[in-house]
Amino acid sequence: MILVTGGSGFIGSNLNAALAADGQEVAIADWLGQEGQKWRNLYHNPPAHVVAPEALEAWLGRNPRLSAIVHMGAISETTARDADLVWRSNVTLSQMLWNWCARHGVRFIYASSAATYGDGAQGFEDDNDLAAMARLRPLNLYGWSKLAFDLWALRQVAAHRPAPPAWAGVKFFNVYGPNEYHKGKMISVVKVKHDEIIAGGPARLFKSDRPELADGAQSRDFIHVDDVVAGLKFLLTTPALAGVYNLGTGTARSYADLARAVCAANGVEERIEYVDMPQALRGQYQSFTEAPMQRMRALGFNHQFISLEAGVTAYIQNHLLKADPYK
Repeated sequence: MILVTGGSGFIGSNLNAALAADGQEVAIADWLGQEGQKWRNLYHNPPAHVVAPEALEAWLGRNPRLSAIVHMGAISETTARDADLVWRSNVTLSQMLWNWCARHGVRFIYASSAATYGDGAQGFEDDNDLAAMARLRPLNLYGWSKLAFDLWALRQVAAHRPAPPAWAGVKFFNVYGPNEYHKGKMISVVKVKHDEIIAGGPARLFKSDRPELADGAQSRDFIHVDDVVAGLKFLLTTPALAGVYNLGTGTARSYADLARAVCAANGVEERIEYVDMPQALRGQYQSFTEAPMQRMRALGFNHQFISLEAGVTAYIQNHLLKADPYK
């Protein structure tokens, strides 16, 4: 059995669907919410077990027979302000799960984030050297909390303290795709631009806040959730595993490219409008991200990523334009 924390969330529910298709028994630790909320992400693939997060430690204390824990549960809002809550959710809980896996010999995969790279001044290399990682400067509390656990894990290993027999932190880049509908203001740009186009308006993009970048030229490594799931499934079966790894496509694409893909997928002519960036985002906005994928490739991950245009089209036409948009 595999435990997926945050398993009714965006990436977690997509992983649950893929594991269920493989005949794998899955336990989920999450709150399912009310009508119209996260439980809908599990509608087509009910898990074998659902554990409330506050009961997780006691449930693990009964020593369930797990082959792996995939820890997706976190406070992921880049605008989060409650540092104590973020630390408990993103660091303390991760430490507890790491230690449990170390004691019981269970594989541990957890969500890190490209937000750890900050403005990219130090590059985007998933260098597991402690000194290199310590030089990273995240732009927000969320990214800082993810970096804090990455550093803690590497220091555990460097000090020869107990560690899971196989473990990986996964630095997700900009993920989009079905089952993200509960994420509110943290929903992907693809979904936001689709909603704007469907409402009859233009796709609105932020003006550049950097003089060297044209409006719409801000670029991210956008990755479809199916590609993310392929990476996670690979990490669940890779024999030798220890470290933090990027998971993106390896190719940055501009927001203007994304907006054009959304227009095309909806069968409308290109219409893009540039608006001022909110003051709250200035200084915390990543204008460029791109995932070097050499370390994952060196493990044997030979997956071919879906292009931005094909991924956006599949998401919109196979899900967002359907009566049932869930995976």
